[in-house]
Amino acid sequence: MENNTMAKIILTQVKSIIGRPEDQKRTIRALGFTKMNQIKEHEATPQVLGMVKKVAHLLKVKNA
Repeated sequence: MENNTMAKIILTQVKSIIGRPEDQKRTIRALGFTKMNQIKEHEATPQVLGMVKKVAHLLKVKNA
């Protein structure tokens, strides 16, 4: 049995999406956030890391 676990990152939304461009709002929603101060854990895939980079000013990122 192979161990193909990727690194995990823990994301917390620390700023509101009110008044932000629509693409940033959609990116935050795609990461699973619906409210402020929510915490989500994702695998650190290139796709997720690209999304995080796009809205990094709205998030707090921590390695798990």
